[in-house]
Amino acid sequence: QIRYPETRKSDHQDIYHGVTVADPYRWLEDDRSEETGQWVKRQNEVTNAFLAQIPYRKQLQDRLEQVYNYPRYSAPFESGGWYYFYKNDGLQNQSVLYRQKEINGEAEVVLDPNRLSADGTTGLKQFSLSKDGKLAAYALSKGGSDWVEISVMDMNTKKTLEDKLEWVKVSGIAWQGNGFYYSRYPKPEGSALAAINENHQVWYHQVGTEQSEDQLVYEDKAHPQRFNIVYTLE
Repeated sequence: QIRYPETRKSDHQDIYHGVTVADPYRWLEDDRSEETGQWVKRQNEVTNAFLAQIPYRKQLQDRLEQVYNYPRYSAPFESGGWYYFYKNDGLQNQSVLYRQKEINGEAEVVLDPNRLSADGTTGLKQFSLSKDGKLAAYALSKGGSDWVEISVMDMNTKKTLEDKLEWVKVSGIAWQGNGFYYSRYPKPEGSALAAINENHQVWYHQVGTEQSEDQLVYEDKAHPQRFNIVYTLE
């Protein structure tokens, strides 16, 4: 038997057009609480127990694996004297970014997201080269979240620099000079997954500096739920 935390009447009832609407699951809005974690765990147990009874589930899984298990390539793009492309060997959770000097040359790995988390859920959402191809800013998402973190890579050494930009969502990466424009929200209070996202801002980051030194370029407080994204010309 599942026991849920007790709530006060004011916590789980709302008045809507004069009608009292019950809301007994308000406590689930705290996605970091132990009670919410236990609820999710038990919901998964019920769901998985039901799915395990489907007699043809294994055959369906095997067929899908067979259909998806073939090498897949993206269209290549050229920058800084290199050809870049994405490739998935077939059953990799995430496609790998490669580059090569010649069309028929030997490819080398630029970034393999599959190595960044044990369960393969960290994804490469954006990869943007500077105009001369010497630097790249890339955005990683963990666990399927819309939030991404932007890092910077030296393309001569393929080393990731110390730059780290947080609270980024619905953003471009627009290079200009020794930095780039990107979009982010103010740091949310409490849980990042449950907090309301408002006041989408455009910032400029200069490579080699802390995020706290970034320059606020634009915000529209009169329309806090609008997205604001910047692009630059080649």
